[in-house]
Amino acid sequence: MIKIAPSLLAANFSNLQADMEMINRSEADWLHLDVMDGVFVPNISFGFPVLKHVAKLCQKPLDVHLMIVNPEKFIPEVKSLGAYMMNVHYEACPHLHRVVQQIKETGMKAGVTLNPATPVALLADIIRDVDMVLLMSVNPGFGGQKFIPHTLEKVWELKRLIEHTGSSALIQVDGGVNHETAPLLVEAGADVLVTGSYVFKSAHPEETIHSLKQL
Repeated sequence: MIKIAPSLLAANFSNLQADMEMINRSEADWLHLDVMDGVFVPNISFGFPVLKHVAKLCQKPLDVHLMIVNPEKFIPEVKSLGAYMMNVHYEACPHLHRVVQQIKETGMKAGVTLNPATPVALLADIIRDVDMVLLMSVNPGFGGQKFIPHTLEKVWELKRLIEHTGSSALIQVDGGVNHETAPLLVEAGADVLVTGSYVFKSAHPEETIHSLKQL
């Protein structure tokens, strides 16, 4: 069954507790946390003081996506949150194997993210070592962007690479996930859908999550 990971970036920060209680009640599988540094991406989101507060409120596994330079510096901080998954960008890690091993040594799952213009083929040497690949279906840094259609081909290509190599990596997609794009992504082979505005701006967010779980 498809996993749904609502993105904290789209939550109501004036009433985080209410949104976290909704997530806890819902059928959401994980909570997706986007950490931005204003360097790797052209925006800043939230830091570890906010994430520690969220970790106390949220009963779902935390899926932490670091859109930052030198993400390996923050492995201890992510681990201290009790995170399930730590996700780093291929483009930010010149020594990707080492970073993946450092993440796994803490007991966390290791994910690798590709920006929209980064080819799936570049993962051939690392695909057996990672637990998940996140394909960005918008350019990272801002919420509410339009889905890039070519992502569907990348999901299909990544699925073939995983099958060919015997990898057990999950395929996650983030950006522009809604009632139109979600079924197409599942059909192409996605395992985990990150969705922000579509859930948190919904009149009935728990029902929206339930409908995505039925795909």
